[in-house]
Amino acid sequence: MKRHTLKAAGVAAAAALALAACSGGSGEADPEETTGGEGGDDTTPVTLNFTWWGNDDRAARYEEALDLFEEQHPNITVQTAFVDFPNYWTQRSTEAAGRALPDVMQFDLSYLREYTENGHLLDLAPYVGEQIDLSGFDESLVESGVLEDQQVGIPTSTNTLALFYNPNLLEQTGIEPPAEDYTWEDYNEFLASVTEAGQTTAEGQPIFGGADYTNTFWFFLQWLVQEGKTPFNDDGTFGFDEDDMKEFLGMAEDLRADKAVYPVDRGIQLLPLGGFTVNESASEFSWDNFLAGYTADSGTENIEMLPVPTGSDGEKAMFFKPSMLLSAGANTEHPEQAATLINFLLTDPEVGRIFGTSKGVPADEEQRAAMELEEGSVDARVVAYEEAVADHVTEPVPVPVKGFGSIEAEYKRLAEELAYGTVTIDQFVETWFAEAQMMTQ
Repeated sequence: MKRHTLKAAGVAAAAALALAACSGGSGEADPEETTGGEGGDDTTPVTLNFTWWGNDDRAARYEEALDLFEEQHPNITVQTAFVDFPNYWTQRSTEAAGRALPDVMQFDLSYLREYTENGHLLDLAPYVGEQIDLSGFDESLVESGVLEDQQVGIPTSTNTLALFYNPNLLEQTGIEPPAEDYTWEDYNEFLASVTEAGQTTAEGQPIFGGADYTNTFWFFLQWLVQEGKTPFNDDGTFGFDEDDMKEFLGMAEDLRADKAVYPVDRGIQLLPLGGFTVNESASEFSWDNFLAGYTADSGTENIEMLPVPTGSDGEKAMFFKPSMLLSAGANTEHPEQAATLINFLLTDPEVGRIFGTSKGVPADEEQRAAMELEEGSVDARVVAYEEAVADHVTEPVPVPVKGFGSIEAEYKRLAEELAYGTVTIDQFVETWFAEAQMMTQ
């Protein structure tokens, strides 16, 4: 049976097809009572639905990997679909309402609690040690996929935050990059100094030190962890208050007032690119696996990475975040085969070679070992960065609350208004907390 990959061109059609393909299940799968489950055989034909978010490059890598999987498991056919990140969750929400999620799906930490609390994800714990081999995984990383004592997701790969900077632009401005033990105050001085140098690009655009780092919710979470606060409690409540958010937003208040950070309107104009990728901004915080995109979009491989700034106690308190996870729908009629597919994508060495660090550094040690790391390549540099900052990674990743995607989007919206000067910090925080309380119920 030929596998067909469905892309985003018709989002509604994609959702409808996924619903039809998965409509046979209406509750949590029982390993004892499913076709091909315990006591079943490996010859009964089974079709699994698998979906992810991403671009054509990721699709090509998945298709290459799935061809290998079907060669090894000739009784299993994998039907695939993919869309962009926002439309992906629109589709999943529609399917979840009908208890018709795909058998296997790429998942994001931001949505894990929401789908777990509503009973939509299969507990993979019964399949660990049987169909799924996690012996090559870091235990703390595996724990990031555990909620309500269920293994509802397993990380495919890791990433961590980094400060990317462009040495070519810095040479033009005459400003040195921050030292590795730099603080948030040092970074503020760096941003202001680069901008004040007054250099321009060949097209006449001003060169800025970087964007306003307080406009990203994950950077706020990183700062909270450095300050000894647990962003989200086990019961799904916030571990921070309004004063914490006001303090963080205030850290860049002078930079915004002096117009020393990259203009938000220019950034919106450049989407889907940004100031850093068009060589108008000398630095940018992001996840380390963005290096491939940065080098491709900027046209230069001369991009360097530093760890995040040091906190007030002298520690960086970084964390490894699952760049994405694999989960199974609780409604699947084929949980063992779904677990077998998950295990293949997570642990097969050839899959590690196919993907490299395009989804982050592989979580499984055999997949990491299988990567073809040519000296100086993007993959080699990302792996080297994570090895270099390993001593700074001392904290567990914050497991987001229910509705995290919505509160993150609201934070971004308000950050744009703050940049335009249409709200104050106090108004930002008051509005965010009021909205967040409703979004996380």
